[in-house]
Amino acid sequence: MIGAPARLFLAVLVSLTLTACARAPITSAPLAERAAIEQRLMADIAVLASDDFGGRKPGTPGEDKTLSYLERRMGEVGLVSGTNDPGSYWRMPVDLVSTRPLTGSLTLTQGRSSVTVPETDAAVFTPRRRALAASGPGTGVPVVFVGYGDGSVLGDAMAGAVAVMLADPGRDAARRAALFAQRATAVVTVLPDAGALTRVRMAGTRERLQLASEDQDTLSAYVTDAALAEAVGAHRWESYKADAQAPDFAPLEINLAITLQASAERREFTSSNLVGRVPGSVPGAGAILLLAHWDHLGECRPPEEIDHICNGAADNASGLAAMLELSRRLKAGGPLGRDIYVLATTAEEGGLLGARAFAKAAPLPLGSIIAAFNFDMVAIAPEASPVGFIGRGQTPLDQVILDYLARSGRELGEQDLADSFIQRHDGWALQQNGVPAVLLSSSYGSRAILRPFLDSRYHRPSDDTAQIELGGAIDDLLLHEGLIRLLADPARYQPVADDQP
Repeated sequence: MIGAPARLFLAVLVSLTLTACARAPITSAPLAERAAIEQRLMADIAVLASDDFGGRKPGTPGEDKTLSYLERRMGEVGLVSGTNDPGSYWRMPVDLVSTRPLTGSLTLTQGRSSVTVPETDAAVFTPRRRALAASGPGTGVPVVFVGYGDGSVLGDAMAGAVAVMLADPGRDAARRAALFAQRATAVVTVLPDAGALTRVRMAGTRERLQLASEDQDTLSAYVTDAALAEAVGAHRWESYKADAQAPDFAPLEINLAITLQASAERREFTSSNLVGRVPGSVPGAGAILLLAHWDHLGECRPPEEIDHICNGAADNASGLAAMLELSRRLKAGGPLGRDIYVLATTAEEGGLLGARAFAKAAPLPLGSIIAAFNFDMVAIAPEASPVGFIGRGQTPLDQVILDYLARSGRELGEQDLADSFIQRHDGWALQQNGVPAVLLSSSYGSRAILRPFLDSRYHRPSDDTAQIELGGAIDDLLLHEGLIRLLADPARYQPVADDQP
């Protein structure tokens, strides 16, 4: 029989042992191993975010250097080609179009009164080198007021017309797209005031990237409410707007001539996604996709400024480094049942374009991808920070991820913060095509962690290697390694039906 002092000593020992176990989550690693991971991550980040790479802008020498470096590193960590193209080992071409507005004018004519609206009250944009449209009485091109709608009730009658629509924030882009899909010649959006126009002009005058496959011959104009009221007549214009509020409102042709002219600088070029693979050992078991965008903003300040390059150390040299290190560890850790595909995407900053191109022409059936994990802007949070779960509630992966987070000892972060980024990362382009895609990162787990970065370094030259914080990134990398090993084993995980809304 154990005496009282011995029992007390044993109880304390057991308590300490259990406490130590509780503090050693399944995704932990010894300090020496963490230090080695940090060294490897920092080595990749330092190269990719160096001035020599010029900010990694697609279509520049910085792209060539970035792709060459990543190709070498993908081979070094043990990947093989994932392109399914014998003629291109790593690269999948992505045809892009770059446009930047040059000139634009809008002229309104009512009867004998004609006025070219000043730039303070109008802006006109086109992705073409030059576009011109004349409409109204005597032209054969009607001007149709669609109010807050998209003209769809008219069907083919919108073809060739110039549409005038009232701004409805949050819906305008979709409405314009619908009108152009109905082959409208041009779309004129009426904005409430000059302040709204200034915001549109600031956004519209930046360089715009789009997929060449989605290039359209569009002509978009914006005019203030006051300018249009002056041309049409204040009383008549107020009557039109009042009619547009009615539930049974139908688009109507208005007695107004509109002449639009715009020109743009235009460049067509081919960028590339890179695709590698860790082959699985179980044929037909499906695949897991890792992805991170390689592009950033290039020279984002006037060249006369001392620091004029947006190096994108956190965004997204860090994501690339994490993906490479994770790939290395997965490859080195023994055979996995399922294939692991590794994708470095182009033109994320231009609107998730590389991810969208991948979804259009993937080297494997999209339906065979059981899970996709995006790595974007991962080097912000310190060690032991809460995890942001972007994509929660959107895929059938919720339960397996939440269970693994709980067993790993990681705290879940602010869900509303994570939810605000659902449509702002490459995973969204995949999710729209049926691929269960998520982003797990401590960068998005807490406003207190993310906000200082967004306010001071995001898309600025100050996002450089001197500001990198890798504690949370290493936590997240280890989390992904364990989770992906689980998902990659067909004996331990089989996909469930996607019953998410």
